[in-house]
Amino acid sequence: MTTTSRHDAWHAGTSYDQYMGRWSRRVAPRFLDWLGMPKGLDWVEIGCGTGALSAEILARAPATLMSVDPSEGFLAQARANVADPRAVFRLGDAQALPIDTASSDVTVSGLVLNFVPDKAQALAEMQRVTRPGGAIGFYVWDYAGGGLEFVREFWRVAVELDPAAADLMEDKRFPYCTREGVAGLARSGGLAQAEVEAIEVPTVFADFDDYWLPFTLGAGPAPGYCDILAAGALQRLKEGLAASLPREADGAIHLQARAWAVRAPVR
Repeated sequence: MTTTSRHDAWHAGTSYDQYMGRWSRRVAPRFLDWLGMPKGLDWVEIGCGTGALSAEILARAPATLMSVDPSEGFLAQARANVADPRAVFRLGDAQALPIDTASSDVTVSGLVLNFVPDKAQALAEMQRVTRPGGAIGFYVWDYAGGGLEFVREFWRVAVELDPAAADLMEDKRFPYCTREGVAGLARSGGLAQAEVEAIEVPTVFADFDDYWLPFTLGAGPAPGYCDILAAGALQRLKEGLAASLPREADGAIHLQARAWAVRAPVR
């Protein structure tokens, strides 16, 4: 396990929901609106996490949904969050999907592809399981462009206090998470007619405690970094963030999040 992957710690479903899941749920419906698929189709979802995108797909009357994730912890949380007879949640790897060829009308992935080691293989697998005439869609956070502002602010202060933390920042680890980067990734993966769209949502924290708590729960790169800090260093990071984040008159913290979405037909 590499130094960077050791800090990802994506297995904890309930912690992920508090850290990133609540914002994932805001992006998912906007992505599906843009994707524009009709009712009654068979869907495959790669990397379902805790079920944010799964729930939105099911709300749009699909025929079936097969959701795959490599984490038993996430699958358990997804099954608890999304109880629907049309959905099956299954353990599996994006690079070798346990799904029959040409069994899906629409294959999607939300906020996952950047964590897959072989992205080209994952895109090839998405195309394999999708019927000709179907569609593929995916989206990733705009890490490289600083579009995930609450994470960007965390790392800004963390690196001021500990320059070595820069090696863990998502913008360095995922430099292709830009409009041009995801378009290039799609084209190199065989999706010649890919379109790219920015999806933006507000991330509003009621107060500093609401902002800070998810970083202490260990799910994700930034919380994983907090998890290994000594108590004094963690306290300095907390105080630095508390002093620098923008506040509204009521103490709320208003930031933005941007994702880059891709859609493409399968020939």
